[in-house]
Amino acid sequence: MRQDFVRAAGSYDSAAVLSRETGLRMAQRLDFVRIAPDRIADVGCATGDGLRELQRRFPAALPLAIDFARPMLNAVRSRTPLIGRVFGRAPRLINADVRALPLAPGSLGLAWSNLMLHWLDDPLPAFAELRRVLQVGGLLMFSMLGPDTLKELRAACLDAGITPPLRRFQDMHDVGDMLLAAGFADPVMDMEMVTLTYRTGRGLLADQRHLGARDGLFGVLPWRDWRKVFSAYERRRESGRLPASFEVVYGHAWKPEATVAPDGRAIIRFENRRP
Repeated sequence: MRQDFVRAAGSYDSAAVLSRETGLRMAQRLDFVRIAPDRIADVGCATGDGLRELQRRFPAALPLAIDFARPMLNAVRSRTPLIGRVFGRAPRLINADVRALPLAPGSLGLAWSNLMLHWLDDPLPAFAELRRVLQVGGLLMFSMLGPDTLKELRAACLDAGITPPLRRFQDMHDVGDMLLAAGFADPVMDMEMVTLTYRTGRGLLADQRHLGARDGLFGVLPWRDWRKVFSAYERRRESGRLPASFEVVYGHAWKPEATVAPDGRAIIRFENRRP
């Protein structure tokens, strides 16, 4: 999938409707959180929509754009206004995998990731790495796709007598358990269904190809089988359009103070409460 995302940098913005919408909804959740991070990172930043929103909200923070596809980072650079580059407000570009971030422990106040973590077969190592680079009291905020994503197309596969080849996504409750296992505190999870509509099934395929996600999302199936699936999908047409539902899982959690030292010893803290 890495090369798919690399090739999609030029076409990504034309199809990133869902990503932009979930990013806006994530940002609205920040209205209810009191933080003033000195360093923020958009992990899996794509062309940088999310990071630009974070810069607007936290103008004093140092912005980091992190993505494993270098052309996406080039797109972030090209979309940075000249005045931002002149006055040192351009994002720092980091070409890296979320599971191995070249950042010092405790160096971030806010880690943000929009619709990226679900591409990992096991998100737990990524959560552990994000916890490592967050400072104590730092916030992780993210969105992922959930298991009911493209439920109409999965049902169409079954109607056609074909086992759905579409990618399976983590359940919201399992993701919450992963956050706790990675050492986060007070995880909050919720979800919503976002439905896009298309004139044809090919339109849905084209959008995902422009995003670099087609093969990773739809899996591998001979075209003659896809024709059967899309024929069954047509029966789900509503008001002349084909629905494509995406289960969007939102989560945030905080990095607490450590209770165990790196060598395994328990950390005990004493407080002086004399009047």
